[in-house]
Amino acid sequence: MFPTTVAGSLPKPSWLAEPNKLWAPWRLSGADLESGKLDATLLAIKMQEDSGVDIVTDGEQARQHFVHGFLEYVEGIDFAHKVEMGIRNNRYKAMVPTVTGELRLKGRVHQKEARHARAHTKNKLKITLPGAMTISDTISDAHYGDKIKMAMAFAKLLNEEARALEADGVDVIQFDEPAFNVFMHEVKDWGIEALHRSIEGLKCTTAVHICYGYGIKANIDWKESLGGEWRQYEEIFPALANSKIQQVSVECRNARVPMKLLSLLKDKDVLIGVIDVASDEVETPEQVAAVIAEAMKYVPKERIVCCTNCGMAPMQRDIAAGKLAALGAGAKLARQKYA
Repeated sequence: MFPTTVAGSLPKPSWLAEPNKLWAPWRLSGADLESGKLDATLLAIKMQEDSGVDIVTDGEQARQHFVHGFLEYVEGIDFAHKVEMGIRNNRYKAMVPTVTGELRLKGRVHQKEARHARAHTKNKLKITLPGAMTISDTISDAHYGDKIKMAMAFAKLLNEEARALEADGVDVIQFDEPAFNVFMHEVKDWGIEALHRSIEGLKCTTAVHICYGYGIKANIDWKESLGGEWRQYEEIFPALANSKIQQVSVECRNARVPMKLLSLLKDKDVLIGVIDVASDEVETPEQVAAVIAEAMKYVPKERIVCCTNCGMAPMQRDIAAGKLAALGAGAKLARQKYA
């Protein structure tokens, strides 16, 4: 009852990358960097296990960014000449690489960290991948000339890596699609189709993560502009309810999302965000249990998974550790109250 997991990323050790930053520069290089990534993966697993997290992730310790960590392993992309581009409907700007040719995987993307994690935990293991729509919103196109065509090409590559991750022993593969909360009409037009291409043939558990973004200023400012109720989920949940994806991960803690919208997800497992990643305040177990209790009004308790609102990559490690401990303790308290 109420298994726990995290959305994906955790803060990196200060010896591996600059702390408290998104896109944090590496502090190691060469062979030291490669071994350091694996060492940090073990630390991330240990932090989760100690906190009572049931379905652990690699913490995304081996990638600088959740999207570009995948793109680095794709042929047909020019990283040498980046261009400035508006991200998430111009919510903020970033320097991004450009697609200049047919997209192909250079080889395995997350094999090293996935196998390393699998060998060192008896818990269920989740690995996250960027969704095709979000990738297409985080890269410039000088080849395909069509956003949908490019996204479907990325979906094919994501499926190749996802199938290989399943063979590595990964139990849950999650596709991160923050763009679903921005381009709601496109989700129904082609976003779900791209998601289906990404999960084709998988037998492991599949999930999609949709939220209001990392706890960075651009996202926090955007949330403040959305008014008293955040209803983006209302437009896309019916399409997700009818999709082949098994789990949907959403933001709930300190959100202005009407919780009744969760009922639109019908028979999906729902990863309830019970930990706020946009605040340094560490939740109490009682606060976590209260979010679970509210979600139970709209989602059967056997379909609730307790999660973080989003990734924690830019957060201070001690605060992230405290929040993970609250996640585990809050779920335990909810089991005692509602099981």
